[in-house]
Amino acid sequence: MSLKIEGVFPPVPTPFDANGEIAPDKLKANIALWNKTGLNGYVVLGSNGEAVMLTEDEKIALWQAARDAIPRDKLFLVGAGMESTRASIALAKRAAQVGADAAMFVTPSYYKAEMKPATLVNHYRVIADASPLPTIIYNMPAATGIDVDANTVTQLAQHPNIIGIKDSGGNVAKYADLVRAVRPDFAVLAGSGGYLYPALCVGARGAVAALANVAPRECVAMYDAFRAGRHDEARALQLRFTQLNAAVTSRWNVPGLKAALEELNQGYYGGAPRLPLRPLGDEDRAALRKVMQDAQVI
Repeated sequence: MSLKIEGVFPPVPTPFDANGEIAPDKLKANIALWNKTGLNGYVVLGSNGEAVMLTEDEKIALWQAARDAIPRDKLFLVGAGMESTRASIALAKRAAQVGADAAMFVTPSYYKAEMKPATLVNHYRVIADASPLPTIIYNMPAATGIDVDANTVTQLAQHPNIIGIKDSGGNVAKYADLVRAVRPDFAVLAGSGGYLYPALCVGARGAVAALANVAPRECVAMYDAFRAGRHDEARALQLRFTQLNAAVTSRWNVPGLKAALEELNQGYYGGAPRLPLRPLGDEDRAALRKVMQDAQVI
């Protein structure tokens, strides 16, 4: 099953209203703004979408809203990973009914000690056999405590319905190993804007990056500059956004990302995260604003 995945994809945050209910119309409005920035598509319900906080009905409602808002020339990727193989397949089938283009599956992690390479190979192969959507491995060691090794990914890349990996481990040498070992149409995607340029240099096809939510045009410009061979320009953009990338990922995470959207003052809706996550306090918000000013996005 061939689907070409390349470019820059934001893992979009899930908007909640003042009562903590999902706000699909706010998601549509945000996507309408992002549609004007040159992004190649969207990931709906990845880690930044607070997917683990949502019921299945909420996920479907958000996907339906996203499908309405995402133009057909942009890719609509969904996060459909669950703890069980069976539940992951069921969710992928629902995503296919909504009209998604491909599904990302984060590694199961509750029974961490049992998630050995052979177990993960079997998990992803069974999903790929049954999923009506092309399958993307999602490696997120900071959240799961599991780092899928290059040999495991190389084995999985032999499956025709496993078309890529979003790797948030940040190991650029591993990306190089993967690009060398996997079939040419298997997409290695950087999992963060903090190392987009070096990842592209070793053959990654693009990134699923929280940074692309708040600096979409700049992330696209970095990708385009690399593709055009303008390495000085791409490198300068990478260096300019290192601190902002950290601010909306490791430093303040989802609360920081949502606050940053509001600080842009461009009409994006941020709102509060879902409990137990809490909004950024005033002091952190002021520090975030300074980081955004230094990155020249406000």
